[in-house]
Amino acid sequence: MQIFKFGGASVKDANGVRNLASVLQKVGYKNTLVVISAMGKTTNALELVVKHYFNNKQELQNSLQEVKQYHSEILHNLFENQTHPIFKKISALFLELDTFLKTNKSPDYNFVYDQVIPYGELVSTKIVAEYLNQIGLKNNWVDSRNHIKTDNYYRSAHVNWENTKKIILSTLNTKNLNITQGFLGSDANNFTTTLGREGSDYTAAIYAYCLNAKGVTVWKDVPGVLNADPRYFKNTQLLNKISYREAIELAFYGASVIHPKTLQPLQRKEIPLYVKPFFKPEAQGSHIGKNAPLEPLVPCFIVKKKQVLISVSSLDFSYMVEDNISEIFRLLHTNKMKVDLIQNSAISFSVCVDNIYNNLDTLLQQLKAKFKVTCYDNVSLYTIRHYTEKAINDIERGKTILLKQLTQETFQMVTR
Repeated sequence: MQIFKFGGASVKDANGVRNLASVLQKVGYKNTLVVISAMGKTTNALELVVKHYFNNKQELQNSLQEVKQYHSEILHNLFENQTHPIFKKISALFLELDTFLKTNKSPDYNFVYDQVIPYGELVSTKIVAEYLNQIGLKNNWVDSRNHIKTDNYYRSAHVNWENTKKIILSTLNTKNLNITQGFLGSDANNFTTTLGREGSDYTAAIYAYCLNAKGVTVWKDVPGVLNADPRYFKNTQLLNKISYREAIELAFYGASVIHPKTLQPLQRKEIPLYVKPFFKPEAQGSHIGKNAPLEPLVPCFIVKKKQVLISVSSLDFSYMVEDNISEIFRLLHTNKMKVDLIQNSAISFSVCVDNIYNNLDTLLQQLKAKFKVTCYDNVSLYTIRHYTEKAINDIERGKTILLKQLTQETFQMVTR
């Protein structure tokens, strides 16, 4: 059994869907499950739909119509026969979405998000599955919500591994070419949940773990895992081999090519992960596996933007000890803040966090009730793994540094 994952960039238009088919034909698709993301920037577009649903009802239909029009153009490009059943199937999915937006009574943003955003994946997989069938690549469309069972922690749901494995093993016909959605699951009440932004890689790992797959291949619009994001750094290098441990470190610090949760289930069963370019499927790409030393051994650069730096000290200048720090972490957890960096001294404690759930104002109010608080919003967190003096000098140049720290292998700094 092999697991393939194709991201949104690989199916952003009709030619991308055709190329996906070409990749399967070149590398083989026997005993294969293909996980597919929403097309192009559809997730961003649907996030705008959710935003308008809560804050600007007058623009809701316009933003929704843009999503429908985008997929309509792809459909008409792929299917010449306008009576093909795919048109009715996609219309039915959008009708479901329309109905939800008209009838929903829940004021919970996170719940609504998880009921709306998944239509990107549902639509993309329906289109791809029907196109593959049309050209002779017979496949089975699988609703991942029926397989991956989670709790109801909307927007970052936790997998119920026991139930998920049992369902997948008992219901999935692995002899077929199966097409399914990344990112999606469902809770005990069968409401749709999502696994976190960019969670399609994690979906591939979940299926691989449950099916004891021989490997997972993530098809990207880059040559493989690079030592830096080419959108922000120049002269990037391909990393040919990476150990699980190193890849987990890079993912934790924010390397965008790999989802942070993806590697843990693969490591537990020593399932190799390959990252390859969908525009050149015969290329070697990157191999992530057991005891694979970093090759080549070069500095790896990561930047996370739109972060928040919070510095806390006691009101009476007493030491920041265990009881103070435990209270701070309790509040961070309560407000669903993802902590990316920690630094403490005798009388201060600083954290760089990702305000995913927009709870910053509430957190600051709670902290200020007990501590002196300084907050810097919209900062950038830079990380260098395997740093050199030159790498640090290059990355510091021209920036206002708010905080920095070094360990044996890792340099981090927060800048404005």
